[in-house]
Amino acid sequence: MTPTTKEGQRAELHKTIWRIANDLRGSIDGWDFKSYVLGMLFYRFISENLTTYINKGEHEAGETSFDYAALPDSQAEFGRRETVAEKGFYVLPSELFQNVRNRASNDPDLNETLERVFKNIEGSAVGTDSEDDLKGLFDDLDINSSKLGNTVAKRNEKLVKLLNAIGDLPLGNFEDNSIDLFGDAYEYLMQMYASQAGKSGGEYYTPQEVSEVLARITVMGKKRVNKVYDPAAGSGSLLLKFAKVLGKVKRSRFCAAPMRVAALG
Repeated sequence: MTPTTKEGQRAELHKTIWRIANDLRGSIDGWDFKSYVLGMLFYRFISENLTTYINKGEHEAGETSFDYAALPDSQAEFGRRETVAEKGFYVLPSELFQNVRNRASNDPDLNETLERVFKNIEGSAVGTDSEDDLKGLFDDLDINSSKLGNTVAKRNEKLVKLLNAIGDLPLGNFEDNSIDLFGDAYEYLMQMYASQAGKSGGEYYTPQEVSEVLARITVMGKKRVNKVYDPAAGSGSLLLKFAKVLGKVKRSRFCAAPMRVAALG
């Protein structure tokens, strides 16, 4: 069972991430390997974000047993245009993180599967307002790199481990968490790999505690917020914290770096 206290959630998350780092470390330098961990973490996030969004709409419409992840791709195409207009991206059911992970160990072409999935996610925004936001979203996640292994089989073996490790992270539901588990995972990884590379993790993200103070000061006494803009967004933690602090307070737009707009849409 996922811990319910902030300290418990954070401790459990960090313990799991440390295990992932130990299990998956190899020929790849820690500072480079973070791209694989973070890229796959983000892939899981947008998959679950989209699935939750679509399921909620169907459940509210009376289809209480509806599960987007179990829908055939051909039927899912029906709602593509409207969903992209609202969320900024689209992921077919067969290409969701959980479904790709379930098939991974029996997929001899896993590297090609992931490459196609990432291209399709980025391509879902072509011709829309979010096209620039998603362009190059997964460029740093080179699943065909020889650093993952000398053969396709070895690379896929590493990718299976990575998918399973990220899939096992106790991230829960965003609304139910005392901390932003996705943001906290990002921060912990950045801090861990930055220290190994002689860098400062603080160069790449705003600590959640600081983000929360800024968010609460900014929205104090307000019933509506028109825009939230972070011109120097790194991990997007400030915008994520705004989304959580605002809660039911109406806001029309979040503005940030490309990856973050896609995530927050």
